[in-house]
Amino acid sequence: MSERQSSDQHTAYHDIGVAEAQDQQGTEPTTASSSAVMMRALGLIATICGLIIVSSYELTLDAVANNKKISTERAVFKVIPGASEVREFVATTGGIQPAGPTVPEGAVKFFGAYDKAGNLKGIAAEGVAKGYADEVRILYAYDPARQVITGMSVVTQHETPGIGDKVITDKDFNKNFEALDVKLADDMKAIANAIKVVKHGTKQRPWEIDAIAGTTVTSKAVGKGIRDSTEKLLPKLLPNVAKLKETK
Repeated sequence: MSERQSSDQHTAYHDIGVAEAQDQQGTEPTTASSSAVMMRALGLIATICGLIIVSSYELTLDAVANNKKISTERAVFKVIPGASEVREFVATTGGIQPAGPTVPEGAVKFFGAYDKAGNLKGIAAEGVAKGYADEVRILYAYDPARQVITGMSVVTQHETPGIGDKVITDKDFNKNFEALDVKLADDMKAIANAIKVVKHGTKQRPWEIDAIAGTTVTSKAVGKGIRDSTEKLLPKLLPNVAKLKETK
């Protein structure tokens, strides 16, 4: 091979190498640019999806709150016959005040039930306790004049069908709440006699709840829910109950 041919071949190899190097240098920025575009697109999609979710939540929030309010009112009307209006309050160590968006620390929320003329028909409050399968949430009616529970309704429960749910359908059990004693002690700081669930057929005192045979756990959950709620609420509520009659 002549020197000229060798030189030409070397030059050709060099040109090919330079071209390959340029191709590689040109490919890397293109790949990086494509990845950046993809990441920006994914970020934009995630942002749009987030905005859709937040917007949907905000649009349904009022409807959910309104449905909950309607459900609560129905439960109150069930345990306090003759009521046509429900007003929400909180009881604090400083007295009673209309309920706001949040319940102040240490306060207890309750409902005042009024007739069409604006007269106080009764007071209702919620209670909750662990049952056999899950929480049992109830709403009870309270008569401040007699200091007794006058009605009870189960709001939510997931107990065994035909057993635990008897607390809803058993008429004898529900008679426990026609005049269940929750009187305060003389110092008005605590319930005089704590509510107690007793074995079926052994009730002797007005603050006792006669359990349903075979449904003891759920019966006790109802009793505990009312007991815990009244022990927190009534010492704050009863000394200031006259204020509820002034809210016409």
